[in-house]
Amino acid sequence: MNEREFRIERFTRREFREALGERKFKSAIIATGSIEQHLEHLALVQDNASCQYIAQRVCEAMYPSIVLAVPINIGIAEHHMEHPGTLTTSPGAWLAVVYDAIDSLVRHGIKKVQILNGHGGNKRPVYGVIGQWQQKLHHMYGKDVDVRFNNYWDVLTKDFVSGVQKTPGFPSHAREFETAFTMAIYPENVRVAAIPFSKDEGAASATAETGRKLVEKIVEGVTVIMEDLQQGRPQRFGVAGDLAAGEKR
Repeated sequence: MNEREFRIERFTRREFREALGERKFKSAIIATGSIEQHLEHLALVQDNASCQYIAQRVCEAMYPSIVLAVPINIGIAEHHMEHPGTLTTSPGAWLAVVYDAIDSLVRHGIKKVQILNGHGGNKRPVYGVIGQWQQKLHHMYGKDVDVRFNNYWDVLTKDFVSGVQKTPGFPSHAREFETAFTMAIYPENVRVAAIPFSKDEGAASATAETGRKLVEKIVEGVTVIMEDLQQGRPQRFGVAGDLAAGEKR
């Protein structure tokens, strides 16, 4: 499918206005990530690339009910700034941009918004404010506004991952999970020859086949997340403040 059919930045104003008039978009995904170090072997774009890939697959599968809003690429990554190439923003500035993106969508009539996150450093700041955002948006625009947050890995279980990976932990920073994931979807972002220099367990065990299994399970789960959002069903994946089976920072 052509990205122009569901990526908001690819529309002209007339095309988007007409799409809304045809009631094409019941919901939106805002993909969030980071530009940061991923050891010696993964490209800095890892968190953005993985999250946007999942969001795009789900938008394609559920077309025309979801629009993919402009991604927020820079993240909260001060803890990686010792490594050149990492970009970071303050939590307050980042949260302000995310909220304003949500507000913009709601003002155009898209009242069901999913923040889909791919970077561990972004999650705790959102956990702390999303309830307040929801209340504010309800007050301004009505109770039918529904804003939710998930990390894309929330849909996985420890049992599933342990049955697929050779080493434990997910999403884990640049270890088997992220390395396999990237081998499957963007192999050009993996410097295979540099894996031994990363000096971190797990990456050497990664394969594209493992990555494909992880990716398909994630796409399946995030599709359920979006179906739940659109139908107004309770959020079943992700608990605010919880950590996955392996820390992702």
